[in-house]
Amino acid sequence: MIDGGEAVRKLALNIARFTGLAPLAKPFVGGIGAVLMLHRVTATPEKPDGVNRHLNIAPRFLDALVADMKSRGYAFVTLDEAIERIKAGGKDGQFATITADDAYRDNMTEALPVLEKHDAPITIYVAPGLIDGSADLWWDVVEDIVNARERLTLATPKGPVTIDCSTHGKKLHANARLHAYLTLEVREEDQRAVLRDLAHSNGIDLDGLRPSTLMTWDDIRAVAGHRLVTIGAHTVNHRNLKRLDEADARHEIVDVRRQLQAQLGEDPRHLAYPYGYASAVGCREVGFARDAGYASAVTTRHGVLHAEHAGFLHALPRISINGRYQSVAHIRTMLSGVTTPLANAGKMVVTI
Repeated sequence: MIDGGEAVRKLALNIARFTGLAPLAKPFVGGIGAVLMLHRVTATPEKPDGVNRHLNIAPRFLDALVADMKSRGYAFVTLDEAIERIKAGGKDGQFATITADDAYRDNMTEALPVLEKHDAPITIYVAPGLIDGSADLWWDVVEDIVNARERLTLATPKGPVTIDCSTHGKKLHANARLHAYLTLEVREEDQRAVLRDLAHSNGIDLDGLRPSTLMTWDDIRAVAGHRLVTIGAHTVNHRNLKRLDEADARHEIVDVRRQLQAQLGEDPRHLAYPYGYASAVGCREVGFARDAGYASAVTTRHGVLHAEHAGFLHALPRISINGRYQSVAHIRTMLSGVTTPLANAGKMVVTI
């Protein structure tokens, strides 16, 4: 099945590149730097053709991208230094800082060796619930459920719904249907119970299991001591904060600091909002992050950094480095700044 949105975005990237618009525009709209966003980095994904493959890039692509950006004058800095450079208006030249969400184990085993080669720091955002198994990587579980069945029944308030999973195309539709159900129709607080009931009824036992794709606490403690690594917070349970009431949303943002302090002996200074798009984080959540004392917080809004972001340090955009766009040319175009207003209804300085 063709992803129409992805096709349009790639067409726009190619037009900006081949017309020469991107390099011409960069001095005017390229900003002062960028926060890069990773998830998985592995040469051997468990499901190379799975629906979540877009979360992964190959280590060789990360290597090529960092090398290319360095050759074009980007300085790779820690997130702490990036914040100081934003406050200074980027007077020391263009910079980039690398971030990774969810603490996948391959960040340590496959991404970090690449970053060591380039002396490029990384901030890894950790959600304690994912690490200790009290929260689920539900998007992976959904894929496993759909792959295990040719037909499944979804219990909804309006009655049971049968979903056909008999072909590859129908499995894609089934994944999309379950994603929508869990993120739009089920209360955020009930998502885990509903997911586990669905898994159990379809022969998948999640009890006592935590994903082997994620780091353990021992792994996180080890990597936290690395000279290039900063550990940030990704809330307690990786929930959509905007779907929670005020008390629960504040708990997710505030209590994660206590939990990471207990595990690592140090308070996290930086936060990544789970999901990070418009329906997951807004002014309320940004206020909570500021109140909690974080030095910065990042969304998943697409955009480069500008000097004006000094006034919006708890709503910073990122450039997603993902499996859909494993092309150095595509990322060059994104870093030029021309795609920022295209992705944000004309906004050049993207916050929330």
